[in-house]
Amino acid sequence: MIERRPFAQLGHADHGWLNARHHFSFANWYEPTRMGWGDLRVWNDDEIAPKSGFPPHPHADMEIITYVRSGAITHQDSLGNTGRTGAGDVQVMSAGSGVRHAEYNLEDETTRIFQLWIQPRTRGGEPSWGAKPFPKADRSGKFVALASGIAGDEDALPIRAEARVLGATLKAGETTTYDLGPGRHAYLVSAVGQVEVNGVTLSDRDGAAAKDEAVLTVRALTDAELVLVDSL
Repeated sequence: MIERRPFAQLGHADHGWLNARHHFSFANWYEPTRMGWGDLRVWNDDEIAPKSGFPPHPHADMEIITYVRSGAITHQDSLGNTGRTGAGDVQVMSAGSGVRHAEYNLEDETTRIFQLWIQPRTRGGEPSWGAKPFPKADRSGKFVALASGIAGDEDALPIRAEARVLGATLKAGETTTYDLGPGRHAYLVSAVGQVEVNGVTLSDRDGAAAKDEAVLTVRALTDAELVLVDSL
C-alpha cells in the first residue's frame, strides 16, 4: 500500500519568519488520520527567513533529525553544543531525559529544512547532539543511511530508534530500489524533482506513505533528491 500525500494538502502555518508545512499533525494543525507513520511522528517542511529562527525551547524523549535542503541552520543547546549544518547535510539531537535548544538561520538567504521526529526505543537517557556532511555525490543513484539506530549503518549519525533516515539523488531516468522489511513503515519525500514510487507519481515535496511493500522501486522522472524514513 502506498498513499500519496500531496504537498498542497499538507498542514500549513505561515508565521512570517517561518513558513511551515506539516506532513503529520503538529502544533495548531490537527488531523486525526495523520498522527504519524510507524515510529515517525513529525515531518515538517520548514522555510526559515534570514536572520531568524527558533529561540530556546525544550524537548524530551524524541530523536530529532534535521536535513538541510538549502541555506544553513545553526544549532545551540543547553549541553554547550553549537554547530552550523549546511545544505545536504544532517544534524541529529537525541533529546533523552531533556534538553533545551535553539535553531537559527544566520544566513542572508532563506534556509529550507526537513525536520523529522522519531520516537526512541526507550525513554530517558543522556541527551546528545551531532552533525555530519553527506556529499550528494556519495548517494548518487542509491539510498544511503544518513541517521540510523539499526546495526550495520556505521557511517550514519546514530539515533536511539529502530529506524533509519536515508537520502538518494537520482538523475532523470535512473531507478533505485529499497527493501522494506515485514511490518515496517516507509515515508518518502522528494525534496526536489518528480519520481514514481511503485507506480505512484510524486511531485516536489509530496509525501508517500508505504507499508506492506516488500520493495520500493523509485524511478526519477526528472533529476531528484529524496529523503526516506524506514521505521517500525
